Amino acid sequence: MTAHSAATASRKVPVTILTGFLGSGKTTLLNRILHERHGERIAIIENEFGEAGVDNDILIVGDGEQIIEMNNGCICCNVRGDLVRILGDLRQRREARPDAFDRVIIETTGLADPAPVAQTFFIDDDVAAYYVLDAIVTVVDAKHANHQLDEFHEAQEQVGFADRILLSKSDLVNDAEREQVCSRLIQMNPRAPIKPVNFGDTPIGDLLDIGGFSLDSILEIEPGFLGEDHHEHDDDVQSFVFTSTASFDQSRLQEFFRETIAENAKDLMRYKGIVAFDGLDHRVVFQGVHMMMNSDVGQRWLPDEARKSKLVFIGRSLPKAKMIAGLERCLMQ
Repeated sequence: MTAHSAATASRKVPVTILTGFLGSGKTTLLNRILHERHGERIAIIENEFGEAGVDNDILIVGDGEQIIEMNNGCICCNVRGDLVRILGDLRQRREARPDAFDRVIIETTGLADPAPVAQTFFIDDDVAAYYVLDAIVTVVDAKHANHQLDEFHEAQEQVGFADRILLSKSDLVNDAEREQVCSRLIQMNPRAPIKPVNFGDTPIGDLLDIGGFSLDSILEIEPGFLGEDHHEHDDDVQSFVFTSTASFDQSRLQEFFRETIAENAKDLMRYKGIVAFDGLDHRVVFQGVHMMMNSDVGQRWLPDEARKSKLVFIGRSLPKAKMIAGLERCLMQ
């Protein structure tokens, strides 16, 4: 081992796993981290449930950050081998240029069980030699937490494995509801501090370099942690992506969302995207969970840039053909 390699090995690269159920606010929080003047370069590994994602378009990345997308499956299932490969590629990049990045943040899909992701840093020798798992940070949606925890094992695992719990959308519930959710979270995971987060605004010290992950603690709640290597999703949960280079008519798309949400709110777990509207020179970013949807102004389209819209829908037994037909009717002819 060279002197440089020995020095690198003695200072393992810290890794934060950012998790949370669909629509909890992970990408908003990640944007907050990227905007913070913390002086560090961050390599971001993103995972989407489905064949394509839009978070890479939503994130605003500075000169010091880089994003690697994993869209061909859930990071906790069939693409964990890809995670090992990407971490290996990042190591080679950093050994060739030590200032390439200082830390790694892995944003999992909202349907990910964090356990197999965390396992990677203990059962793969090459990964364990170079990286250290600093913490699992879980974002919990105060408005939808009870339903998600009742219905989805993944949501329970995300809370159970958390070293920090950030409670988002607290402004959408009253004090009694918020206290009930917090009590439930404490009962599920008494060792993780719970802090409110409003549109990703939380002290950076609550997210990075917290040294929160304890293998001994995890083995207490899941003795088979180091041996498990299997995870399945609800087969009814599927995703699809709609893309188009034709601009949308704003009023028609708004009507489409009103009708689709009214008919499918219960099963429409998550929807988000980047939209090009006719007559607008900037992107519009859509994000929604069940009946709650909002939009925001995105970056301007460059003069020579293709104005491509991309919408991702995740849900249970969604009427895909009907929804695609409805979106096509919203396009400018």
